[in-house]
Amino acid sequence: MRKSETGDFGDVFASLKAVLKKHAGALAVSDDTSTKYCVEAPVGPATLKSWGGKVRRPRIPVAWVEIGKSYVSYHLMGIAVPTVHAAMSKQLNARMQGKTCFNFTATEPALFRELDTLTAASIAAFKKAAFIA
Repeated sequence: MRKSETGDFGDVFASLKAVLKKHAGALAVSDDTSTKYCVEAPVGPATLKSWGGKVRRPRIPVAWVEIGKSYVSYHLMGIAVPTVHAAMSKQLNARMQGKTCFNFTATEPALFRELDTLTAASIAAFKKAAFIA
């Protein structure tokens, strides 16, 4: 596991990985290492449309957790769906970096429980919006 000035991120990674694994369901696991866990799904019609009708690759990442230099990132592509994003608390929103990434340096049970709920909603919304099949 990687370490930074703020300590070992193994517990943070393990907690976030458990959240994601709980919701992986039929999604394909593309990475499962000590520093990254990623799930993917077949591309849907909305993704194909955004790609101009041409298949760039058969699957796209849906969510992943990864240890970086200074934090653990939790990427959730479906959070960009407005209804899912609107359900997020101010505290979790403060952890956002960009449009689909949350950064953590410590285990935060309340925020991880919220991420648990948002992960389920995000994957369902991503599928409903036809970005994944």
